[in-house]
Amino acid sequence: MLYHLFTYLDKIFDFPGSNLFQFISFRAALAMILSLVITTVYGSRLIEYLRYKQVGETVRNLGLEGQVQKQGTPTMGGLIIIAGVLIPTLLLARLDNIYIILMIITTVWMGCIGFLDDYIKVFRKNKEGLAGRFKIVGQVGLALIIGWTMFFHPDILVRQTVSQVPTITTNQRIPKAAFKEQIINEKGETLIRVEKGNGVYYAKDVKSTITNIPFYKNNEFDYAKVLKFLGDDYQKYSLVVFLLFVIVIITAVSNGANITDGIDGLATGTSAIIGITLALLAYVSGNTIIADYLKIIYIPNSGELVIFAAAFVGACIGFLWYNAYPAQVFMGDTGSLTIGGIIAVFAIMIRKELLIPILCGVFLIENLSVIMQVTWFKYTKKKYGDGRRIFLMSPLHHHFQKKGYHEAKIATRFWIVGILLAIITIVTLKIR
Repeated sequence: MLYHLFTYLDKIFDFPGSNLFQFISFRAALAMILSLVITTVYGSRLIEYLRYKQVGETVRNLGLEGQVQKQGTPTMGGLIIIAGVLIPTLLLARLDNIYIILMIITTVWMGCIGFLDDYIKVFRKNKEGLAGRFKIVGQVGLALIIGWTMFFHPDILVRQTVSQVPTITTNQRIPKAAFKEQIINEKGETLIRVEKGNGVYYAKDVKSTITNIPFYKNNEFDYAKVLKFLGDDYQKYSLVVFLLFVIVIITAVSNGANITDGIDGLATGTSAIIGITLALLAYVSGNTIIADYLKIIYIPNSGELVIFAAAFVGACIGFLWYNAYPAQVFMGDTGSLTIGGIIAVFAIMIRKELLIPILCGVFLIENLSVIMQVTWFKYTKKKYGDGRRIFLMSPLHHHFQKKGYHEAKIATRFWIVGILLAIITIVTLKIR
């Protein structure tokens, strides 16, 4: 809203300083500051309100140290994160940008699923919450919306070099005035002039299901080529493959974040680290010069996502103020499902979703620990008559609790692992 307001003021009245809102970096900084203010200042008021309404956590005694003391701690604190994300985004981002619209839809959609789950647990006194199948239906529904929109919306494009137009080289830098910024080729396509070093080439913005793949020299992977064995008309089925990938990614990451939210500050701190990395990836993907230098896919208009990512990071850090050990509030599924959905959709839109196993390695390990534990327990029970375990308890953070580690130390060490994984993720931009 403020972007559109100050753009209008600058255009009509030449209002001093209004041109600052044209810069993504300025609005991103404002978004993070505003998000921090909202989550820290107004977060305490929400916590008091939740305590007044007796919206407390019901803890099952699993024999973990300090677990009983958490009984009655206010939950549904994910509402603080949602407010810290949405308010700065609505105020500072371009609301006519399709990427921002999809991120707002994701935040509200996943927030509603998580809120419904927490509501059933707290007010209906049903410890199981929303049935798992309904959560999956909600996640798949969001994935279909995101995948369908990305496949068909005219503003969601990637820029590709046109090989038919040869690069023009010279020993001297070519003045921009010597070339048109855009030309129309014989097929009626609009080609965009790109100047690089001492040469000029042309590119065009196209619909595509390509994405970046890490550690690979020609680092572009087309989902449609999964069906290449069907023959020359395999492109007709590319939507199906793309939707399947989107469904798997969104479901896996949102559930991974949900499982990771088991001890004070673990999911919040890890998500903040991931959010900072995604903001950087969005910035380089939305900047034509940097994207060209790094040889990654340039995504027109995606730079606006940096504002959303900044608000997300600010919300996570602000919530960590109250969620760090000893936690004054838990995010509940309202928060964990939301942050997982945000991370998954964000990565998909900047075509970096294949980096998720690295970037979200903490979520992945937590998920795998549960899968391994359950699978092995069922297998050994069927084979030997008694179920056996790989870990003392799953998810993995509970295993370390059982070994006697303090949860604050576990969370801190998981954050360190998250930072290392974030650095590796960034390094993949150059190492192939």
